[in-house]
Amino acid sequence: MRKLLIIGIGAGDPDQMTVQAIAALNRADVIFLPDKGQEKAALRHLREAICARFIEKPRRSVTMETPRRAEAGDDYRGVVDDWHARIAASYAALFRLELAEGQTGALLVWGDPALYDSTLRIVERVRAGGLALDWEVIPGISSVQALAARHRIPLNRIGEPVLITTGRKLAEGLPQAPDGVVVMLDGEQAFAKIAPEGLEIFWGAYLGTPDEILIAGPLATVSDEIVRVRAAARERHGWIMDIYLLRRCD
Repeated sequence: MRKLLIIGIGAGDPDQMTVQAIAALNRADVIFLPDKGQEKAALRHLREAICARFIEKPRRSVTMETPRRAEAGDDYRGVVDDWHARIAASYAALFRLELAEGQTGALLVWGDPALYDSTLRIVERVRAGGLALDWEVIPGISSVQALAARHRIPLNRIGEPVLITTGRKLAEGLPQAPDGVVVMLDGEQAFAKIAPEGLEIFWGAYLGTPDEILIAGPLATVSDEIVRVRAAARERHGWIMDIYLLRRCD
């Protein structure tokens, strides 16, 4: 049977690689490296740098071209489901071709594979499609943890819960509870469209990379700055990965 190691590699800093993740990289026969085109070439280069730094003996690497997702429109779940189906079909064909029976492949996943990443769902689809496949998950440091560390704050106040959600959900309205809300995948800057009174924000982009940007303060004061800085950074790099914590002021 073919086997996959689905390895969380942290939020962007190679120093965030765990001992377990490094050991897993060195168990793999084949390293599969996603390619999302020239726009996100920096992400591929960071994965390659991690492999070059931590793999002790040469391993064969295979590039995986990732199909583009269509615009979500009004049918977000339907568009994502179609996108995942196309990725799964591509992965299945590649695993059959590049990973022999009895061999182990490695997939390097940003952050932690269990948090707002679809690799595990896609691999489930691959197996459901008829390819005999087993896998192991190696957790990684998520951007949620990295955000709190870089701002030098705890995510939660004493005894209080934290909600992790998306920009799409935040756009529907800020939850009345809990006290803190971590927002991921916010391509539309939903924080700038909610009432800012009584809220503070801790925002970060490109966490763990040389291009890291951090801004924090009362939402009413720094919201416009974040929108401006974010737009400039996205224009400069061609892509952006950011995350933020919103919470009510003391």
